Amino acid sequence: MRLRSRERLANKAPCAQLPHLRRNSALTVNLLDRYIFKSVLGSCLAAVGLFGFVLMLGNAIRDLLGYVLGGQLPLATFGQLLLLLIPFVAYYALPMGMLCGVLLTLGRISADSEVTAMRAAGIGLGRIMRPVLVLGILGTAVGLYINFEAMPRARMHYKQELVKAVQTNPLGFIVPRTYIRDFPGFVVYVGEKQGPVLNDFWLWELDEEQRVKRLVRAESGRFEYDAEGHALLLTLTQAQVEARDPDQPEDFSRPPLVGTFGKTEQVRLPLDGLFGRNTVRQKIKWKTYGELRAESARLADMQVPPEDASEHRKDQMKVKLAMQEKFHNALAIFAFALMGVPLGIKVSRRETSANLGVAVMLALTHYFLTVMVNWLDQHPYYRPDLLYWVPNLLFIGLGIWLFRRIDNR
Repeated sequence: MRLRSRERLANKAPCAQLPHLRRNSALTVNLLDRYIFKSVLGSCLAAVGLFGFVLMLGNAIRDLLGYVLGGQLPLATFGQLLLLLIPFVAYYALPMGMLCGVLLTLGRISADSEVTAMRAAGIGLGRIMRPVLVLGILGTAVGLYINFEAMPRARMHYKQELVKAVQTNPLGFIVPRTYIRDFPGFVVYVGEKQGPVLNDFWLWELDEEQRVKRLVRAESGRFEYDAEGHALLLTLTQAQVEARDPDQPEDFSRPPLVGTFGKTEQVRLPLDGLFGRNTVRQKIKWKTYGELRAESARLADMQVPPEDASEHRKDQMKVKLAMQEKFHNALAIFAFALMGVPLGIKVSRRETSANLGVAVMLALTHYFLTVMVNWLDQHPYYRPDLLYWVPNLLFIGLGIWLFRRIDNR
């Protein structure tokens, strides 16, 4: 009897341990999910931060550095404009950061034989990929919000604040003892500046070939800002004007005409070449989702004559392309995440430079395919709005093919 009881207990023991084993297995898989998710998330955030910093630095140098050096932008305004650049650079940095982060993490895990250990424990490649795909879906959702809402609003606010900051101090770019070549057709030199009053003032007026056709020198001058005309009005006192031959301004054998004036009439110097217009025109790419839908509906309801039908179709296609580009950019985050897992495992490199090189090469290929579609914006009959999906579908298909190939090894 005791022997039979022991046999029954022995037969029941494995069955009694099954729930415990299942709980341990589920706990192990959950820990694995969190480990991969956190590792990929950390690498992606670092990569997005790196690419975002590079893009922000380039935009700041191009748009803001000249105004800061000229004393037109206070540091507080400069910092505010940098913050407004974040959604704009995130628009481009998110897809690249996702691809780079996945390649870095999966390449390191594969190089450390962690993927081999997981597969030896019965965990398939699809199970390893799941947290990365979840992160890709979350990244796509964030990308949709940035592309359709955050980036357009921040971009318009950025341009408006920049114009407003420059207009509050339109004379800030005039630096004493510096040749100012920003005015179209003029070169200005000021020896001393006291507010709007300028001393030892020189002005060279150039022709279309950038030759000096008129030279003005004055003891002093005064600038006034014309807000409506977006120009500076210059009045000179004790001025001497030297006018050269308009046909041969560099022929010094002909004596120039010289005149002296106690006070000159106002000279208008346009500021469009320096700051752009004082009103910001909203580009089609800077419209939100609601604004794009409204613009599309407005164009669809328009009644146009037959001779304008071709241009009207091009305008409609521009709106469709702007909307599809935003969807395309967000979907690229998921496509890069899907492709990065099998590619990172296949590359199996711990070196950051190697993975960065692969990421840059793939991103440039994706970007070049997108640019090729943009070339068709003037040819609506080729349906470039639908061709926008080709690069992402190619990358998704390539990712699935690589996944199956590695999973069947």
